[in-house]
Formats: sequence, structure tokens, C-alpha cells
Amino acid sequence: MLIIGELINTSRKAIREAVLKKDGQYIQQIAKAQEEAGATYIDVNCGTFMETEVETMEWLVENVLQATSLPLCIDSPNPLALEAGLKKAINGKSMINSITDETPRWNAVLPLVKEYNTKIVALCIDDGGMPKTNEDRIRIADSIITKLTAEGVNLDDIYIDPLIKPISAGEKNGIEVLQAIQHIMESHPGVHTTCGLSNISYALPARKVLNRLFMVQTMARGMDSYIMDPTNKEMRAALLASQTLLGQDRFSRKFIKGFREGLYE
Repeated sequence: MLIIGELINTSRKAIREAVLKKDGQYIQQIAKAQEEAGATYIDVNCGTFMETEVETMEWLVENVLQATSLPLCIDSPNPLALEAGLKKAINGKSMINSITDETPRWNAVLPLVKEYNTKIVALCIDDGGMPKTNEDRIRIADSIITKLTAEGVNLDDIYIDPLIKPISAGEKNGIEVLQAIQHIMESHPGVHTTCGLSNISYALPARKVLNRLFMVQTMARGMDSYIMDPTNKEMRAALLASQTLLGQDRFSRKFIKGFREGLYE
């Protein structure tokens, strides 16, 4: 299970203020907390600083690397910021978030994937926009995987994001994503799927409950990576329990360790 810690993102007020104040100690504290909570990658996103994103990305990466030995997921819509982060991200195999099947984005990001030999998050979007049906979602995923592997990208380095739509906007949005995950994982053995979970609960009450339960449901369909807050006790507890029940936790060691750490009451 690959967990991408999502907390170093300037859309979060505390991170934005830390960047404005050049408070590197706070950035390092957040990076370290995510590592200690079980993250395997640290996401770095400063897309809200559009005019200074390249310089801000360099500063953030430098500070994160002072606090953790984890590899980084460089996250930006700006290819220049992606490359700036990749140049400084020296902890193992980096990840890029993200590529799509849209021609301009594909042409801008693919060379970076190949030059820096990264893992890649691939969103199910093409030149026609976001998928309107589940058939569109599956078609785009199949296309992206076929094209990336043709370019020499290993299946093990590809993380397909099926794009979660709010269940409040359509009662089938959840089950369609589950069906897409199962198709992708069964049709392309060795590939991975990932997502951010919070979209599923948008505009509904008790969002944290829905997010946790949807995570468990996606794991049962084969999803093996999440972009999430690993320091969230309830999410981590649900993740470990689900891994145990799905036979992904040898001798239930992770679950027992979580129990001893106080994750379960």
C-alpha cells in the first residue's frame, strides 16, 4: 500500500502562512509527522503561488528533504514547477502528480517522466474532458496505460486516478468508480490505482465517515494507493483494519501494532 501524504499543500492555510513567513521549521515538522504516521511519499504542492511557483517549489522541497528520507511526489499543473521540484528531489524514485491524456498535458509531462525516471499519477481525463460515463473512464485509463507502457514506462510506476465524483451529484458515482478500479486492476496486472478520497463526500454531512468507508470499499476492489492525511487517526485505523481483513497484513502485525499505538478503543 502506497500512501502519499497530502498535507504540504499551499491550499491549506497553515502551509500557505508558513511559506509566506518562510517558516521552514513548520514545513519540516509536517513532513516528519507524515513519515512517522506511515506515509511512503510526501506530496509537495504550491500551486496557489502561481507567480512564484517555481521558486516556492524549490524552497519547499529543500525544507522537506531536511526532515525526511521519504521520496517526494511533485504536484503541480505547471511543468516548470514540476521540473524544479524534480531537480531537487533526491530521495529515491520521485513521483509526478499528474499526467492526463490531454494532448498539451501529455506532451509537457511525459518528457519529465522519462528524463527523471519517475512514478506517475495519471488522471482519467482526455481531450474530451472529464469522463461523462464509466465507459469513458475505463477507455481513458486503458489508453493512458497503453501509451505510457509504449513509451517505456513500467506498469509498476503507473498510478491511475479514476476521478471520483461526488455521490451527492449522482447516486451511482461511487459504484461506478468501484467498477472502474476493478476493471483497471484486472485488465492490467501490475498497474496501480490511487485517488484522493474527499470528493466522494462533497456537499454531504458526516464527510469523514463516508471517506473512511469508501476507502475500505475501494481497497476491496483492488485500489492500492491513496493521497491522504496519514496523521488522521480514524483514516489510518480504517486502512490498517481493511488491510488485515483483505489478507494484506501478514499475521495481522500492522493491525496489532496499530492497536498497541492506541488507534483502536
